[in-house]
Amino acid sequence: MRRERQSIFRIFQSPLSTQSFIERFVSDLEMAISKPEKEVVAQARGAPGVAPQWIPPVQGLLKVNVDAALSKNSNVAAMAAVARNEAGIFMGASALVLKGISDPETAEVLACREGLALATDLLSRRVCIATDCATVVKNLEGPGMGCYGQVIRELKAGMATFDRAKIVHEGRASNVDAHRLARSSIYETEGRHVWFLFPSDGVCTSFTDV
Repeated sequence: MRRERQSIFRIFQSPLSTQSFIERFVSDLEMAISKPEKEVVAQARGAPGVAPQWIPPVQGLLKVNVDAALSKNSNVAAMAAVARNEAGIFMGASALVLKGISDPETAEVLACREGLALATDLLSRRVCIATDCATVVKNLEGPGMGCYGQVIRELKAGMATFDRAKIVHEGRASNVDAHRLARSSIYETEGRHVWFLFPSDGVCTSFTDV
């Protein structure tokens, strides 16, 4: 009889312990439910560990992702552009390597200009340029002043020659290929490099679904 009573006392849990268990269980359940929402927010912000996702353009537009990279040990900058059609098919890529560029925003503006040059090479009259530099997009809406104001004005003049041309800001998670091409092109010879039939090594391999 004593053994039975001892077993009952061992199984018995106090109200406080039961309440603590329920609170932990509810907390774990809420975390499990909210995890997909956190992943969506992380992807929108371009957080590390989130699979990159190329964003298709409006129907009828050529999409050109652009990015720039500066060398840490020299004054060399590389401006890259990667073009896809609305179906996500690779259309062409280019990289402009220049010396004497040390300002990151100037390099980003030059990358947008390189995107227009690539669209011209591809005989496209309707283009969407995507950059991960929000400041460049903001400055395009102004009069084009500042240290790279002349490049801004040149870029606006170039856009006016297209039937339709716009420059938009997108997160880094959607701009992986242009970033890779810019980084790898820093060590190339000075000048312009273009790929039409096949992309450069490591470019257009990060997206499996478009």
